[in-house]
Amino acid sequence: MKNINLLLVLATVTLTAISCGSKKETPKEEAPKMLVLYYSQTGNTKAVAEEIANKLGADIEEITMVDPYDPDFQATIDRCMKDREQGIIPDIQPVKANVADYDIVFLGFPVWFGTYAPPMQKYLLGADLSGKKIVPFCTFGSGGLESSVKDLVAAEPNAEVLPGYGVRAARLEAMPAEVDNFLKASGFLEGEFVQLEEFPAQHEVSEEEASIFDAAVDGYPMLHAKAKTVATRTLPDGVEYLFTAEDLPREDNPKMPPAGELQVYVTVVNGQAPVFTKVIR
Repeated sequence: MKNINLLLVLATVTLTAISCGSKKETPKEEAPKMLVLYYSQTGNTKAVAEEIANKLGADIEEITMVDPYDPDFQATIDRCMKDREQGIIPDIQPVKANVADYDIVFLGFPVWFGTYAPPMQKYLLGADLSGKKIVPFCTFGSGGLESSVKDLVAAEPNAEVLPGYGVRAARLEAMPAEVDNFLKASGFLEGEFVQLEEFPAQHEVSEEEASIFDAAVDGYPMLHAKAKTVATRTLPDGVEYLFTAEDLPREDNPKMPPAGELQVYVTVVNGQAPVFTKVIR
């Protein structure tokens, strides 16, 4: 009887060992390969690109021109306007990264004339990002992320263009915290992030709200507008306003027709002066 019990115990141990030994581990899902590819004229977009790449541990490459623009801002604008009139898109140096090796491509650019700068346009004309996830990011004087995204979707119809990030060059000091929140909210980084509530319905601006709008846009020559309606929402450290404003004739350029209605985002951080964060024309 003892021998029979011993045999049963040994059989049980053997079956358990076989069961444990044959258990297959669930293969870990490979992390997507990410590339940060950008063009920067003044270094602002480069700063955003490096912030994203550092936080994600992504590969990074800068798009460079064969014949770079003049460092002088007005000279660059003059050349761009002349190129646009003549249908010229400046050549760029070959991109070293093999985009086919990546799952997600962060594309960065300054916004000029309402869309991505010509060097990025040149890259997109020769690139095939089909099947890739594209995350746009940009720097601008007043706005242009939304219009740039529309052009990007048209240029790469077989790619998935995800929500992007944009920042005014005048607010670059706020960029690191905003990029961190953006990457976490988009699921690229783990951690807590601020999820803002939707704006409520707009109402007619009060005198106080109109003065906040005027203070935020004061001194910016490319924005001459009057606030009509507004909605507000709470920020962790202040209040954000979404103004609908009427574009007015430019005092410095009377021949330029008004752009109609504008959406102007204004932030008032506790204890600080109002600043506008972006304009959607």
